[in-house]
Amino acid sequence: MASSNETGQMFLRFILSGIPGLEHAHVWISFPFFSMYLIGMVGNCGLLYIVWTEEALHRPMYYFLCMLSITDMVRGTSTMPKAFCIFWLNLKEIDFSSCLVQMYVVHTFTGMESGVLMLMALDRFVAICYPLRYTTILTNPIIVKAGLATFLRGAVLILPFPFLVRRLQYCGKNIIAHTYCDHMAVVKLACSSIRVDAIYGLAVALLIGGFDIFCITVSYFMILRAVVGLSSKEARSKAFGTCTAHICAITVSYTPAFFTFFAHRFGGHSVAPHVHIIMANLYLLLPPLMNPIVYGVKTKEIRESVFRLFLKGKTLIVHGH
Repeated sequence: MASSNETGQMFLRFILSGIPGLEHAHVWISFPFFSMYLIGMVGNCGLLYIVWTEEALHRPMYYFLCMLSITDMVRGTSTMPKAFCIFWLNLKEIDFSSCLVQMYVVHTFTGMESGVLMLMALDRFVAICYPLRYTTILTNPIIVKAGLATFLRGAVLILPFPFLVRRLQYCGKNIIAHTYCDHMAVVKLACSSIRVDAIYGLAVALLIGGFDIFCITVSYFMILRAVVGLSSKEARSKAFGTCTAHICAITVSYTPAFFTFFAHRFGGHSVAPHVHIIMANLYLLLPPLMNPIVYGVKTKEIRESVFRLFLKGKTLIVHGH
């Protein structure tokens, strides 16, 4: 590996080991991973197409869902192709600059996904607590501004990551025990102090994740209070039903995220490396896989749109013959 004074040079390379301890099973592990990635991409592209073509779905809830789909696809596509190169072709090298770009994209869109989930919680809060003012509060300009602010928040807060990583000295070890360039996985290779990196990473996680979780919690507390106050059991059931898909999305996104975050910083040797890395990959694969399925099953408008799309396709095939 290059000496420490060459750290910022383009020719410095890292080695992505893949899944530590399971190198012999990389090909077999790649099949479920590839299936999840492919199904997720097809599902999210289909969801975007349905929302684009169905005028009935041109509503705030579905705009936020499209933001979530785009975020999931960008994040997965920034990491999984390289992971498949490791699994199938044993191409483990990644140059320093590419590693920094991948790190920046992954963490920026991770922050954006958290922000979009928060916006979706606020959307449900307005829809249930202020139904008559829903369309006047969540106008298209407001939605665009909220989405842009969410993206810029992540982009700006994550921007120091690559510069902090570049300033470190790497004296010998260049093997990243991961399938992609995760921030903490990279900085742990440095032989200089990583205290600033660790503190800033924790601060960003609290500023983004902590704030979003707080807003989601407050939103659902207010929703719960409003729903409990409804006199009709049917109305309560319907109100809760509109939140089910979003609660599933939160669970699918945040559960592996928390595991990965705490395993990196506080897990030490208590979490097996292969378990940690598999969970880190599921953190990128599960949301894009599950969100279209969950929203397709739980949301009546999307279900009906899918059925109409299939019926239209069948009609065209029949007329074509």
